[in-house]
Amino acid sequence: MTGLPLLLGLLLVAVAGTATVLVRDPVRQSFLLSLLGLGLALLFLLLQAPDVALSQLAVGSALTPLMVLLSVRKVRRRARGARRTERA
Repeated sequence: MTGLPLLLGLLLVAVAGTATVLVRDPVRQSFLLSLLGLGLALLFLLLQAPDVALSQLAVGSALTPLMVLLSVRKVRRRARGARRTERA
């Protein structure tokens, strides 16, 4: 029974990683990247590496997707501003 949670964690990581690559929308990619980080943190916890799991939870599940979302927001704002100046 010990192998079942590990197998489910690996399946979650494989599906989330593949979906992250295949999705074209950056906001959805960010959400899936967060899900991937959670799956990796779960795997690290199951493999008895709680310190690595906590680091992955903080960086892979929270900070990296947040940075992606903030970058997308900034790029979209600049593109919107550039379109406004072209019209004027």
